[in-house]
Amino acid sequence: MRGSAFVPHDLSAPLRGADSGPLAGLTAGVKDMYDIAGERTGGGNPSWLAAQAPAQTTAVGVRRLLDAGADIIGKTVCDEFFFSLTGGNVHYGTPVNARAPGRLPGGSSSGSAAAVGAGACDIALGSDTGGSVRVPAALNGIYGMRPTHGRVSLEGAMAMAPSFDTAGWFAATPGLLRKVGHVLLDRERESTPLRRTLLARDAFALADDGVAAALRAFLARAQASLPLCEETIVAPAGFDSWRAAFRTIQGWEIWRVYGAWIERHKPNLGPGIAERMAHAASLRESDVAAARAVAADARAHIRALLPPGTVLVLPTAPSIAPPLASSAAALEMFRARTMALTCIAGLGGLPQVSLPAGLAEGCPVGLSLVGGVGTDEMLLDLAVALARHCGATDAPGAP
Repeated sequence: MRGSAFVPHDLSAPLRGADSGPLAGLTAGVKDMYDIAGERTGGGNPSWLAAQAPAQTTAVGVRRLLDAGADIIGKTVCDEFFFSLTGGNVHYGTPVNARAPGRLPGGSSSGSAAAVGAGACDIALGSDTGGSVRVPAALNGIYGMRPTHGRVSLEGAMAMAPSFDTAGWFAATPGLLRKVGHVLLDRERESTPLRRTLLARDAFALADDGVAAALRAFLARAQASLPLCEETIVAPAGFDSWRAAFRTIQGWEIWRVYGAWIERHKPNLGPGIAERMAHAASLRESDVAAARAVAADARAHIRALLPPGTVLVLPTAPSIAPPLASSAAALEMFRARTMALTCIAGLGGLPQVSLPAGLAEGCPVGLSLVGGVGTDEMLLDLAVALARHCGATDAPGAP
C-alpha cells in the first residue's frame, strides 16, 4: 500500500518532528508539491522533477507539522500539475483507494488521501484549488479540510491557480483533523457560534440518488448537533456559468505559471492533463476578463449567503468514486459534475470540511460543510460534534 501512495523519489528516511507538541507521535505524508530541504519537488511530472534542484528550505506548512511533533514519513503522489480531480497519474501509477477497491481515489491530492485511508499515516498534507482535498476525502471515506483562502501559508509550495489555491489536510478522524487545523491556521478567525444551517437543495439535486439518500440519512442522525436545516438555492441561475468561470480562471492562471516551461521542455503529459493544458494555452484575455466578472458576482452572492454563524450543507461529490477503467468521457463528466459543487467554496474563497457520511453501493460518500470567511475552526468543531452524535469513532490522541 505504501508503494501506491508515495512517489518513487521518496524521502530516503523519515523527517523526525519535535520531541513534544500537539502532533507528537503522529505520522504525516506530504503531497509532492511542498518543498522539503534537500529534496526535489515533482508536482506529479517526472520531467518537472528532473529539472528541479533540491529545495533550499522546507515549506512553511511542512515546517509547522514538524515543529508540532509530527514525523514526515514520505512524499505522496499527486495528479500532474494538480490539474485533475480523478487521482490518476500515468507516470507513477494511481494510488489505491483502500475503501473503494477498484475505483479511483480522487485528486489531485490522491496519494495523501489514499495513504490516510489505508492507515499508512495518521494525517497528510495536500492542497485544494478546485476540490483537490475535498473530493479525495469523500471518495476515500476520510476527513478533509480546505481552509479559507489565505489562512494557511503556501510559502514553499508549487502554485496552480493562485486566485483559488489553498493548502489542505486529511485525517481519518475529526479530532486529528482539528488538531492539524490548530497547527496550520493563522489567527484571523471568525468566532461567531453556529446559529443557522442551510441545506443546498440545488446541490443535492445534482447528486446521484444513492449519494443524496445516504447524506440525508446522515443529516437525520445529526439533528442534535445542527440547527434545523433550512433549504436554500445556492445558484439561482444554475451552476454552469460559475463552473465555467472557475475553469477559465484556473486554466488562465495555471498557464501563466507553467506555460513557458511546458512550451520550452515539451514534457510528456498524461491523458486529460495534456488536453486541459492545451485548452489553457488557448485562452484569451477577453475570456478571462469575462470570467472574472462572473466570478466576482458569484463571490459576492455566496458570501452574502453565509454571514457569521451560518453553515451550508451539500454533497462533497455528486457520485461515488469512478471505476479505474472509466473512459475519458466518463471521467470528464465526473470532473464537470463535481466542479459544479466544489466551485462554490472556490469562488467564495471559503472554508469547507468534508466528512465521511455513509455508503452508496458499498462506497464512501462525503458530506460537506461550508462556512463564511474565517469560520474554519467552527467547521472543525462541528465535524467533531457530528461524529460524536452520529456514531463515528475517533482514534487515540484525538479529543
